[in-house]
Amino acid sequence: MGEARRLVVTADDFGASPEVNAAVEQAHRDGILTAASLMVAGGAADDAVERARRLPGLGVGLHLVLVEGRPMLPPEQIPALVDHTGQFRSDMVRTALTIFASPSARRQLAAEVDAQFAAFAATGLKLDHVNAHKHFHLHPTIASAILRAGKRHGMTAMRAPIEPPAVIAAIDGTPRRTGIEHLWAKVLRRRLRKAGVTVPDQVFGLAWSGALTAPKLLALLDKLPPGLTEIYAHPAEGPYPGSAPGYLYAEELAALTDPLAKAAIARNGVATGHFADFGRTSP
Repeated sequence: MGEARRLVVTADDFGASPEVNAAVEQAHRDGILTAASLMVAGGAADDAVERARRLPGLGVGLHLVLVEGRPMLPPEQIPALVDHTGQFRSDMVRTALTIFASPSARRQLAAEVDAQFAAFAATGLKLDHVNAHKHFHLHPTIASAILRAGKRHGMTAMRAPIEPPAVIAAIDGTPRRTGIEHLWAKVLRRRLRKAGVTVPDQVFGLAWSGALTAPKLLALLDKLPPGLTEIYAHPAEGPYPGSAPGYLYAEELAALTDPLAKAAIARNGVATGHFADFGRTSP
């Protein structure tokens, strides 16, 4: 017999808006969603926490935001990371270079990361996992700050976004090439596992970000590789202020609640849960 297939299905951006929060609750109660990543400074974070407390089976993690969002710390304490409005900058390249080159920016980064971990701890929710908005934790300096803060705050699982291109190509017929981010993700996975952190063997959601529709999800559930897989999505009842243009939010919610998705999981003998259910994977 081959290695068992285990699956975590995660919604990112929990706490961004009431439309997202309602979708997360529905997708967990009525569908296959097992986890959600909380934006602690999101505009609807309090509502998300209230809903999470009613959903004991939902694994809630920290969705660290360091770009295109609101910080936890006052802007004057992290001037290298924010723009003139007090929001995080939208230019990831500029922010990445600033963090790499400036000791002051790195200190501000560490303070903000710790503040977001502390804000999550203050909710009283158990920390199931950690990831970062736009996968900014691929930046080695950001990863270092997360590992340091995570050690203090009980982080046990983290996403390294490594998506097998052959699986995606087999479903949508489009040849896929891996780039530098794929290599960085592999480096991150090795680093996290060395630190004793649970990391998925593979992650799906990159190629179809904002477009994980039912046909794609159902096909993917029939082709899951062995080991621990994370599928992440962005369900919402519909577009909301600040949402990404062109994302098929309602369609992703429909995919996660499609009865055929539950049937596919059962038919393929896939064990589902959140990260705390599965523990550390092998190096």
